[in-house]
Amino acid sequence: MPTTPASQRVNELRDEIRRLDHLYYVQATPAVSDLEYDKLLAELKQLEDDHPSLRSSDSPTQRIGDAPVEHLVQVPHNAPMLSIDNTYSREELQAYFDRTEKALEGEQIQWVMEYKIDGVAASIRYEDGAMSLALTRGNGSVGDDITHNIRTIRDLPLRMSGDTAPKVLEVRGEVYMTNADLADLNLRQAQAGAEPYKNTRNVTAGTIRLLDPAIAAERNLRFFCHGNGTVDGLKAKDHMAFLKEVGQLGIPPTPEVQLFKDSKSAMKAIAELEDSGMPDLSFEVDGIVFKVNDFDQRERLGIRSKSPRWLIAYKFERYEAVTTLQSISVQVGKTGTITPVAHLTPVEIAETTVSRASLHNKDEIERLDVREGDTVVVEKAGKIIPKVVRVEKHKRKGDLPAFEFPTHCPECDSILERDEGGVYIRCANPKCPAQLKQRLIYFGSRPGMDIDGLGEEFVDLLVGRGLVSGYRDLYQLEIKQIADLNWIKQRKGKDGALIDVQVGLRNAKKLIAGIDESRGRGLARVLSSISIRHVGPRVAKLITAKFNTLEKLRGASIEDLADIHEIGDAIGKSLHHFLNSEYGIATMDDLAAAGVDLTDPEPVVDPDGRLLEGKKLVVTGTLQYYKREEIKKLIEDLGGRASSSVSKSTDFLVAGEKAGSKLAKATEMGVQVLTEKEFRQMVAGD
Repeated sequence: MPTTPASQRVNELRDEIRRLDHLYYVQATPAVSDLEYDKLLAELKQLEDDHPSLRSSDSPTQRIGDAPVEHLVQVPHNAPMLSIDNTYSREELQAYFDRTEKALEGEQIQWVMEYKIDGVAASIRYEDGAMSLALTRGNGSVGDDITHNIRTIRDLPLRMSGDTAPKVLEVRGEVYMTNADLADLNLRQAQAGAEPYKNTRNVTAGTIRLLDPAIAAERNLRFFCHGNGTVDGLKAKDHMAFLKEVGQLGIPPTPEVQLFKDSKSAMKAIAELEDSGMPDLSFEVDGIVFKVNDFDQRERLGIRSKSPRWLIAYKFERYEAVTTLQSISVQVGKTGTITPVAHLTPVEIAETTVSRASLHNKDEIERLDVREGDTVVVEKAGKIIPKVVRVEKHKRKGDLPAFEFPTHCPECDSILERDEGGVYIRCANPKCPAQLKQRLIYFGSRPGMDIDGLGEEFVDLLVGRGLVSGYRDLYQLEIKQIADLNWIKQRKGKDGALIDVQVGLRNAKKLIAGIDESRGRGLARVLSSISIRHVGPRVAKLITAKFNTLEKLRGASIEDLADIHEIGDAIGKSLHHFLNSEYGIATMDDLAAAGVDLTDPEPVVDPDGRLLEGKKLVVTGTLQYYKREEIKKLIEDLGGRASSSVSKSTDFLVAGEKAGSKLAKATEMGVQVLTEKEFRQMVAGD
């Protein structure tokens, strides 16, 4: 067909609308207003109406152009859509990693970690770059034809980007709905007198099977690609390259994927996720999927009758409850981060009473459109802290005012600053009283300098009475000035009344002894305890393995720090800025003047700190110095494996007080037994 001004303009409009769709729905960075977008779409539709020969099935105007289908047709899959094996425990996950490594005879395996999105599986086929067919999973061999509804998903291209599209590409992934879109849909349902939907997965499963695509289009479904079926023309040889390649074709790949060099790194990532919780996500997640990265290794591992051997899902038990958000307050963290907190009408979730939940940041409040007085859905998954996942907008009473995020620190009134290119808003005043309290609490904690007796109550008392305004002041405290102080304590017993009592000589001596003992913890422990952004225990160990004195550290450039394995530019800049800032210089000088040891021994072990590399340890009994999860994490961080049962392959049993049958079994089998103190001495060099 010869090029005409009309056909040229149609092609220009289609390319521009596709670009804008990708920016808005995939990258979440809208480039034009809704009005400007609608004008472009209207112009394209008018041109196609005036020139019917220019209309094509992959035009943006045809996303809801299909007539309702009479019924869903079943179509065989070209390649089976297999299910995924699940596990709910770290022990089972580790056992899966071990089996896979054994099956590949000890080969190095890179593991990909992806979110297990709580949506509905679908397979979407492109031929010569154009969408041709979309199917549900069905029974794995045959699925329902849902092409008419999948074409309404705006983050999926009807025609792939670029000039080198594969001849055939079947992408597999999850159709899903965001929590914000469900809240808006339920509001429309209530206004129409219809029942609201309970969760995003149920409404997604129902929507993709609707006969009328116009209804599906109104519900704003989305899609993430995490795998493939039949392909002809892809270049990727591993999963990470595959996700990058489909992303370049305009198909949204599953987000925030991580690659780990081995299973130990993957297990550590799971522990961190369970301890700190999921990052802010707009969609529901019910677990994590681990996949072998290399396609050749996948081929050799093969499949079982229903699932591949090269991937597994680590699932979280999820619990939800509906309650009222009474108020929103903000807290100032130890690095100045301003965190909004939802105060809830107490509600039972997974046998615990929940009355508070983090709202993470300003952007999260705006995304949820959450307001004081709203009815909200609160979720707790596994050991993850409770979070508000959705507002039940259809239950909102009246015109509730939007929450106004503060512009000044609620404690010191300093102007708040947003991280460059980030989502967090901070108080940049290092002398802020709220930051001081949080820093001191962490400084005294077990992960910090492990100062026995320096808890939240003592910090409030010491700061409130003006005795402590920095780390150095802790080391100048005397027993008598503490013993004579009075503090408010909660009386034990049924009434639990608050009473005014004296700290006393015993508590004062305990605190001073803990402070004195902390002087010898060493440089790495100090660096990870004084709330330097991005510098935790492992990072501090890696840094002091190369720069083991304060003098050497102060002489290091950003490049010197960033060149350390696993450190990089962000951490290097953060530490260098702290060490050369007025506050950082004063902090380190004050600690040195207080007699705190700011050196570490010359490294005698591998700088990665793999002191327990390849060792299997079992922990039993009541521990004095560690919580159970803390000692397990420490073992894993040092390269060991924390097991729950004693066997011939066990290298050490760490026995606390009242150790029982495991201690007896270890003694009988000749396994080396360590007291908790002996274990601490063993790892003290790390």
